[in-house]
Amino acid sequence: MKINKYKILVLSDLNKSTSKTIKSSISLAKIVDADVNFFYVKKPTEVVEKESQLSAMRTINKEYFSIDKKIKSIIGPMSEEYKIAINHTFSIGNLKNEIEKHIEETKPDIIVLGKRKSKTVSFIGDNITSFILKKHKGPIVIIDDKNELEPNKELSLGLFNYSKTDDDFSENIKRSTQNPLKAFNIANNLDSSNNKTFLKDSETVEYVFSEGDNVLKNISNYLLKSNVNLLFVNRQKNNSNSIKQNIKDVINKLDCSLILTT
Repeated sequence: MKINKYKILVLSDLNKSTSKTIKSSISLAKIVDADVNFFYVKKPTEVVEKESQLSAMRTINKEYFSIDKKIKSIIGPMSEEYKIAINHTFSIGNLKNEIEKHIEETKPDIIVLGKRKSKTVSFIGDNITSFILKKHKGPIVIIDDKNELEPNKELSLGLFNYSKTDDDFSENIKRSTQNPLKAFNIANNLDSSNNKTFLKDSETVEYVFSEGDNVLKNISNYLLKSNVNLLFVNRQKNNSNSIKQNIKDVINKLDCSLILTT
């Protein structure tokens, strides 16, 4: 059982979908009682080019002020509207280095990323999503920019080839909805007694799909028809050799916000 509040880390590149990612993080934070921290990294090459050292320092100082102002303009109104504090920090440097350092220093329980509709698994370039999957062993939430989560509204939850875990964060979210869970399974993967017991003991509507090249597309269509706005995916199970769909395919092809559990 969690004694201290959960810590949610939101990573974004200040694009037009940033507000949706933050709003979804607020939704999760309200459900599980979590603190929200927003972190942004800007590449030095996007700030200065070939300038003298003095000129470069002036440019960087000016950029710090500009970034801080922009972040506050995004999180301020939402923090006020939903009555929740959102801390923010940012840095100028190498994306992966700065993110890794921030994760090590702050030790978040949950990391939230945005997913663009372009199907690229990169939320701020340099394949950061794959990098986060390797660096963070806890839950990772990937927000679809067309299917974000609304604070103070009940979630419609789905499970993808899922088995019960000891992850308190995920279990708290599942308990927060009164709607039946919707389980989406691929026939050949229904070989786990743990999974069968979990589904049998839960109030769950189950959909079983035949394995094939278009199975994820078919599941994505059913997610839309079923109005599922958050899908639980066990990322370790989906990376196993017994399942052909690897986690990148799942992220890319399912048009839904995802919570990747361990």
